[in-house]
Amino acid sequence: MRGYTLPTGKVQISFSGGRTSAYMLHQILAVNGDFDPDRVQVIFANTGREMPQTLDFVQECAERWGVRITWVEYRGHADPRQRFEIVSHNSASRNGEPFEALVRKKKYLPNQQARFCTSELKVRPAKEYLLSLGWENWRAALGIRADEPRRVNREPQKERWQRWYPLADAQITRHEVVAFWRAQPFDLGLDVVNGNSALGNCDGCFLKSEAHQAMLARDFPDRHAWWERMERLAGGLTANPNGAKFCKNYSKAELRDFVERQGDWIFGTDGALCQSDHGECV
Repeated sequence: MRGYTLPTGKVQISFSGGRTSAYMLHQILAVNGDFDPDRVQVIFANTGREMPQTLDFVQECAERWGVRITWVEYRGHADPRQRFEIVSHNSASRNGEPFEALVRKKKYLPNQQARFCTSELKVRPAKEYLLSLGWENWRAALGIRADEPRRVNREPQKERWQRWYPLADAQITRHEVVAFWRAQPFDLGLDVVNGNSALGNCDGCFLKSEAHQAMLARDFPDRHAWWERMERLAGGLTANPNGAKFCKNYSKAELRDFVERQGDWIFGTDGALCQSDHGECV
């Protein structure tokens, strides 16, 4: 249980809704006991593109572990007091409404080179919420494991918060997380493919491998259709064609068309769904 003792000062625990960040939350609770909300806040930022299972999982973690998790969503208002809204499992957006509001405000889509969706839809709403509580500086606990060293950045931040990596500090890898959830009476109801939950976080995220995005088009065509609609929407908002695609090599519609024409064989054939600069083969 080394590495989980709360640092001094105020602490934000970022809960993405996945197994790893839930494991981190559980371990911090186990070491520190109940949280004083004046000092510790657990925050889940909902983009509206999370699978229903993710939302149910966040709610179940709160209920089973007796911890308050604050749900926040992006709102594109100029007034800082209206840039976020506190929601709940019942009132949370489920059809990408916060994400669409961001696209309409920016008038172009996020992509590999301009990954503003995370900062605008997750980081900023959490920040604005904590500022509304009167917080000035804090530590942000991030669910990055020891087997993800490239994601660990310990450089001082020019922000109100500094990063804290409890799992990396505790030398936790994917194996410990998997073993933990196998022993629990509940779990995130999303399948694991080659060690990854293909549908975790935003369902059709452009940072996911081509294979995972193709699986969404095949298995959840209605959810994939939302991403196509955003590309059509952005196409009417920007004159830059690169601003109307999530991936530079193909549109979401082109990916769906490829999946429909080729059939299931591409999912079992090495190299059929693979790219070197948008993700990795799975």
